[in-house]
Amino acid sequence: MGLLDGIGSMLGGAQAGGSGGDIMAVAQQLLGQAGGLEGLLKKFQENGLGEVAASWVGKGQNLPISAEQIQKVLGNEQMAAIASKLGVDPQQASTQLAQMLPGLVDKLTPDGQVAQGGDLLAQGANLLKGFMRS
Repeated sequence: MGLLDGIGSMLGGAQAGGSGGDIMAVAQQLLGQAGGLEGLLKKFQENGLGEVAASWVGKGQNLPISAEQIQKVLGNEQMAAIASKLGVDPQQASTQLAQMLPGLVDKLTPDGQVAQGGDLLAQGANLLKGFMRS
């Protein structure tokens, strides 16, 4: 399974889970507000979840994250905005992110490192958008 196939299946699963919104737009918004993939990973580190986020980047098994931990890292205001965009309540939004984010970061860092000099997740999202339109 290729990178885009993996991302597409994860995002498709999130959409099939009852989210009427655009999960890709949410992922891009999240990354934009966090300062890219590196910024998002830094937020996890600052909130005591650096080891968890590092497992998603590394080549080993991804550690799970709970909806409550996602809520802690992103905060109430950002979760409310994400939930609104998805058309669900904040608890459902944080649950969807907790299920999607580890695998998404893992797929976008196949060499076990965050790519330097670019936002790999935004690039992957843009590639996936083009792929989904064709």
